[in-house]
Amino acid sequence: MMDRRQALAGVLALFGAQVFAPLARAAGLAPAGVISEGAPSIQVFTPDQRALMTALSERILPTTDTPGAIAAGVPAYIEKLLADWALPEDRIPILSGLAEIDSRSRQDYKLPAVDTKPEQQDALLTLAMNDALPNGIEFFEAFRQLVITGYYTSEIGITQEREYLPVPGEYNGAFPYAQVNKVYSA
Repeated sequence: MMDRRQALAGVLALFGAQVFAPLARAAGLAPAGVISEGAPSIQVFTPDQRALMTALSERILPTTDTPGAIAAGVPAYIEKLLADWALPEDRIPILSGLAEIDSRSRQDYKLPAVDTKPEQQDALLTLAMNDALPNGIEFFEAFRQLVITGYYTSEIGITQEREYLPVPGEYNGAFPYAQVNKVYSA
């Protein structure tokens, strides 16, 4: 069975030097204390923020032919990580980014962001990604990293999106690329 910390360290290598601090602590790349299993030690999000964070995580990794972020437990992962592995200042980009997205949604769509259509939520995330919201890129990069690591270190991400083979088999240097149907993780 794969250890989530090992998977997390592997996924973080994809982000290079710009790793969101709580992720680095959880992967053992930065100093941190011992963190308990179970529920988050503090409540990071208000109910409205939690609902928006959940909706946006599903927009980053939606359900397709494989389960999406919600099914993989990404929202709970994000809250646990921000509660137990983040310093108070680490939470600021996420909390302020959610507030900016909600404010822009109310301005543009006259609705809270959580109540907008998926296409509108995509447009709001695109504004953040393009830094068209205050501190948008800082929010987007940190949030995207949280969603991706939460997903690809979950059981669903490892076993359904990817195929887990502890020993992936023999080397075949002439294997036709057209026959590759899944990326393997070990």
